[in-house]
Amino acid sequence: MKSEAAEHRWESTLDSVVVYAQGALCRRLARGSVPPDGKVRVTGLPRSLEPGSLRARVLGASGARVTEARVEVEAGAPGAGTPDGLRREVERLTEAHAAAQARRDRQLGLIAEVGGLKPVAPARREDDPPHRRTPVDAWLGLADFVDERLERLHARLAELEQALDSVAHELAVAGDRLARASTDAPSAHVGTAVCAVLSLDLAGGVKEEQEAEAEPAPDVRLELELEYAVPGALWVPAYRLSCHQGDTDGRLLMRASVAQRTGEDWSGVRLALATADLRRGNDLPRLRSIRLGRRQAAPAPSGWREPPAGLADLFSGYDAAGPRPRPRVPGRPAAAAGTPAGFGARPGAGAPAPTPAPPAAPAPPPAPAAPGGAAAAPPELPPSAAPSPQPPAPQGYGAAPGTAPRARSARPAGRPRAGGAAASFAGAPAPAGPPAAPGGSPVPPAPPAPAAGPPRPGGADLDYAALVLSGPDERGARRGLLFPGAPSDPVAQAHRRRAEEVASLPLPGHAVRPRESAGSFDHRFDAAARTDIPSDGTWHTVTVTEIPVGLRTEHLAVPSVEQTVYATLVLSNATDQALLAGPVEVTVDGEFLLTTALPTLAPGAVRRVGLGPAEGIRVTRRTHLNESTSGLRNNTTVLDHRVHVELANGLAGPVTIEVRERIPVTSEPDVRIEDRADWKAPEPGAGPEHHAPGTRLWRLDLPAGATAALEGRYEIRIPTGKALAGGNRRS
Repeated sequence: MKSEAAEHRWESTLDSVVVYAQGALCRRLARGSVPPDGKVRVTGLPRSLEPGSLRARVLGASGARVTEARVEVEAGAPGAGTPDGLRREVERLTEAHAAAQARRDRQLGLIAEVGGLKPVAPARREDDPPHRRTPVDAWLGLADFVDERLERLHARLAELEQALDSVAHELAVAGDRLARASTDAPSAHVGTAVCAVLSLDLAGGVKEEQEAEAEPAPDVRLELELEYAVPGALWVPAYRLSCHQGDTDGRLLMRASVAQRTGEDWSGVRLALATADLRRGNDLPRLRSIRLGRRQAAPAPSGWREPPAGLADLFSGYDAAGPRPRPRVPGRPAAAAGTPAGFGARPGAGAPAPTPAPPAAPAPPPAPAAPGGAAAAPPELPPSAAPSPQPPAPQGYGAAPGTAPRARSARPAGRPRAGGAAASFAGAPAPAGPPAAPGGSPVPPAPPAPAAGPPRPGGADLDYAALVLSGPDERGARRGLLFPGAPSDPVAQAHRRRAEEVASLPLPGHAVRPRESAGSFDHRFDAAARTDIPSDGTWHTVTVTEIPVGLRTEHLAVPSVEQTVYATLVLSNATDQALLAGPVEVTVDGEFLLTTALPTLAPGAVRRVGLGPAEGIRVTRRTHLNESTSGLRNNTTVLDHRVHVELANGLAGPVTIEVRERIPVTSEPDVRIEDRADWKAPEPGAGPEHHAPGTRLWRLDLPAGATAALEGRYEIRIPTGKALAGGNRRS
């Protein structure tokens, strides 16, 4: 028979993960029977879960729905995972390394002590002769003893250093294994687990059927889907291109290098890769209207409520009871009566006579109710009983962050204030002088209060699960009000910081981050099969999908820059999915050729990928310049440029070669540049890349073993008035 707690606890399985540019969105599935109260606890969530990212819904058309979902941390049994064994091994080797180092240091101390042994002559007396005989045998005996002793000590030192090096090597290996181990197992002696506490509502038909039956109906079985975000995951694309010589298409296998340290192993998950930013805000801007006149639109309702009237009277009895006794510290004598503990008392000193406390000011009577149900303003206190001004309290529940209590207690015009600061301190003696901090330094002046108006609570003030009720020990305007509590537990923050360290992982060669290559568009790629990625913070290669691409092999030569012919692949993306920049391994006819960088290919784009120099094709270039004059008075200088390019194909098959040249470009209307060759200017947007102004192209098919000669010519006509003294307009 299962216990009730076991029936309410559901195990979950990680089903799919979407890895974004940084961070991941995980989806878990849980199945089980719903108890009558509808409370279900789903286990298996990681400690690095982002706060506020948990979403839950019921799968199927059962009509049930999730009415509440919150995250809880519970203690578990000590973990027995692999990291615990590695951690214990590292601790053992650390202690062994420290012991070996201590033995080595002790041996070095002995060597230094023995090496410091030297013969010392006795003190000279008055009746000793000027020259005394030295016992050479004693000196030599001491030297032999020191040498023999040092020989044995150095031999032992060599053994200790060898043992220390061996232990240091084992410690380094164990530390590296621990650093690379998965973070899925708990890292503390007392493990902690994160679970989702869900409240389910069995709607309509299910409830009616259960109520109609005389006997208790069995629990309803449902399937839940939990979705949450975790940091510490990133990916970069990688490719493998396979083609055959002479083919016009190829197979581009898209792969991805994925690294994650989220605290849970991804085993058998459906993986998807996205280029979007997981933490980017997606709230749409809202433009409100501006109205003139007395009638204004009603404000949108919010969860904020003004503090109730008479809140200060709630603590009048607590204040009348006097200060709470301070706990006595062990080993310290108790303070004398009438003296606060820890102030003015000295161990062993006589206790001063008790001083009677001043009588407390009587509390004012409750404020009478005003017509209409509103509380009337409290009566004005005499100067002796009026409390001194208190510094503004920190921001509380009911006002925007950074505002003073005046803004929180604002009310519509004509409505009196219900219970002010005087009512809060009616039963306590008025403090003398300005308030002081616990250290004795005066409290800095508070910023000026903003103009009175309707309260504007922030997001932290409306987060009801994180609000904390201030108790009676709080002074000022905080007593009895709700304020945002402390941030989430520091253990979870430490897990998230450790997970985000994966962002500093060095990228593989030619890799580009998705946000840099995707530009202003976001893309998603779904892996074809399920995969396993451990939480070890290292790169793992995952096959995503296979994309057909069109390609053709071309050779490119720019002899004016370098007299070398380069082989290139012109890729065309005919799919509706973009290809991001990254490394690509090129395989031709089943043989690996090289690894190069693939540029970003948008859907329908054409780009060129370089494959390196083609040693079997030679190119040479020669130029000739002829200068002359023309015109009626020879007032125009003509610079006639001739370019001669020769190509020779030494490969076994025909090739297509594109030869690029350039002619000058002028912005002067009087200077003319005329083409006198059969080359062509590239059409804008027609080729796979952008060309600089003045570029000229030759394209030709060169058979195997054939040669070709290309002639280019252009003239530059410069008026005489445009010539520069000492300048060069010929190149």
